[in-house]
Amino acid sequence: MMAASLWAAVGGSAPFWICVTLGCYMVATTLSNAAGRHPLVNPVLITVLMVMGSLLATGTDYQTYADGTHIITFLLGPATVALALPIRDNLHHVRAALLPLAAALIAGSCTAAVTAVGFAYMFGLDGTVLASLAPKSATAPVAIAVSQTLGGIPTLTAGMVIVTGVTGAIVVTPLMTLLRITDWRAHGFATGVAAHGVGTARALQINPIAGAFAGLGMGLNAIATGFVAPWALGLFQ
Repeated sequence: MMAASLWAAVGGSAPFWICVTLGCYMVATTLSNAAGRHPLVNPVLITVLMVMGSLLATGTDYQTYADGTHIITFLLGPATVALALPIRDNLHHVRAALLPLAAALIAGSCTAAVTAVGFAYMFGLDGTVLASLAPKSATAPVAIAVSQTLGGIPTLTAGMVIVTGVTGAIVVTPLMTLLRITDWRAHGFATGVAAHGVGTARALQINPIAGAFAGLGMGLNAIATGFVAPWALGLFQ
């Protein structure tokens, strides 16, 4: 009885779930470092799975968790702005590749939106789901805002953003090796456009130039998605 009362008082509190989230991330980071930062031992993926397990084990609904960890979501904004620092340090590399970057941005942003909506359309999913998937390669705050504007489901969009980022962070290095792409600028920019913040974090671990271009790609794709996602959705409606 006392334990139930204690959980009722603590289980819905913001400090508790913030501590759970940070604790899970610390464990995930330790595992990632122990594995030599292997792509498959992705700290974000491990953290998500551990938090999900905690919610299921305690019977806590997602809304309670989201309300309790709102400050972490808020801090995504300043963290994203901080990515401007490596871009500033590598500005000379950016200036030397403006035209290729513009072409890559258009190709990458359009491909991400069209393939997501197109495959969903092929499987007969309805328009609400299509609208939720169209912005899935943009960073979470932008993707959710675009999804709401298009009439999508924000929670579905948020989930797909996480899946996209984690998948990109896992496959980017093996894929670039397979394709024999050794230019860190191309490596990073493609990662940022396709896999937003999670992919950018992975790129920063691999190489500083790749990290800078990943941050640039993530930022530019966030802007481009606001134009590309409605266009891609319109192709299948």
